[in-house]
Amino acid sequence: MGIIAKQSIQGTIVTYLGVAVGFVTTFFVLTRFLTAEEIGLARVLVDAATLFIGLAQLGTSSSIIRFYPHFKSSGGQEFRSSGGTSEPAQSASEHGFFFWTILIPLVGFALFAALYCACYTPLSQWFGEKSPLFVEYYYMVLPMAFFMLYQTVFETNANVRMHIVVPRAVRELITRIGLLAAYLLYSFRVVDIDGFVIALCAVYAVAMLCNIIYLFSLGEVSLRPDWQYIKGNPKLVKQYLLYTGFLLVSAVTSVLAPTLSSFFITAEMGLSYTGIFAIATYIAVMVSIPYRSVTAIAAPQLANAIKHNNQNEITHLMQQVSSNLLLIGGMILCAIWLNIDLIFHILPNGATYAEARSVVLMLGVSQLIIATGSFTLNTLNYSRFYAFSLLFSFILTASSILLNNTLIPTLGMNGAAVSNLLSYALYFILIIITVRLTSKAPTFTSQHLKILLLLLLILSTNTLWLKYLPINNIWISSILRTVVLMGGACAIAWFKNLSPEINQQVRALGERLKAKG
Repeated sequence: MGIIAKQSIQGTIVTYLGVAVGFVTTFFVLTRFLTAEEIGLARVLVDAATLFIGLAQLGTSSSIIRFYPHFKSSGGQEFRSSGGTSEPAQSASEHGFFFWTILIPLVGFALFAALYCACYTPLSQWFGEKSPLFVEYYYMVLPMAFFMLYQTVFETNANVRMHIVVPRAVRELITRIGLLAAYLLYSFRVVDIDGFVIALCAVYAVAMLCNIIYLFSLGEVSLRPDWQYIKGNPKLVKQYLLYTGFLLVSAVTSVLAPTLSSFFITAEMGLSYTGIFAIATYIAVMVSIPYRSVTAIAAPQLANAIKHNNQNEITHLMQQVSSNLLLIGGMILCAIWLNIDLIFHILPNGATYAEARSVVLMLGVSQLIIATGSFTLNTLNYSRFYAFSLLFSFILTASSILLNNTLIPTLGMNGAAVSNLLSYALYFILIIITVRLTSKAPTFTSQHLKILLLLLLILSTNTLWLKYLPINNIWISSILRTVVLMGGACAIAWFKNLSPEINQQVRALGERLKAKG
């Protein structure tokens, strides 16, 4: 867990620097200079591109993590001489693995680009009445999706080689800074809305180029295929193709679910409400940020443990990662909720977006469920029981469609948030039960229960405080409750040793600072 802890911490720091940029973008640019409809347009374009790449990559991101240990030789990187220079002996070290990770998504993109174009008429009719602006820029999803697709592929290739920080910086910092620049250019009318949409695409193009340049600078990849290795391992190729086919079918459901709410709101309520919902999502998604860094480095180790059938390591990783994510994500959620009124108070045009106050809480709980349960999902996906997750993905999507279609017309954005929460709760309950039955290992422990009780203590104490000790000044009220309640919760977590890994890292940091002092 040493490398997991080190790079996860570094990745999380980078990510939260990106969050700071995102905070500036959201709080001082988006809500001040753009209308809710324009925010909604940007959001639905990104969601459409995200859905597109989820299908077009043909499961490549998960396949990279699962099959990289099978392609990489145990001896590690080898080199051979070529014309007086040394270059990676890809056929000896990784057997052309990188080549296939480039080719397969390209095939997928071509197939789904054709399907996307063929669906223009029915989709334009669905969105046209409430959101004609999205229909106008329908085809701009294609270049955006292409750049996002290969940004993700190159990032995952770096992650499995235990290089997480730079790709994370590209995703969380460079991309966010680029988006901020695009928003500013439009805000001050340097570009019109056409130029704004083109600028959004350009941001992801730059991110993709940064990742591929970094990846090749490491000297660990090659575009040369190793046909001999493929011919000599027909069973591995069959497993790869079956797994990819499974993921393609699964992506139709699992990738669709997170974006359904945006599409239903856009079609049923209009882009303005999509923009308000997007702001609520921006706030809530901070809960799951630690998951991105932790799982990026922990998932390859999980795949390797599953390959060698190391059940003790699998159980250890699953319990440790999920409990740490529950604690960190839960504390972030509590901090957001303690300051939710202050957040909308300082937000430009905050009265417009305060309509989504309860939406933030429900989406935040959903993000906590996703962050805590997703590593357990990886345990299922990387095992021989991965087909179970396909069934659960269908259940997730079906419940999302049913609930969104039922609740949004009556409850509006709150209906979308309720749909999101209930669907993911059901999804991960099914996954946890299945992993418990198939692996015979407890997915959750008493540590998880202690953390949940601590989070409930924070939220319930906050409710009682607001009822019996109200303070009219919103700044004083928020700051005082945050200092007292979150400070007390951190103290309890420390002395009860709710996360031995975090305590260890804090002690190590303290010792380093003491030594320098």
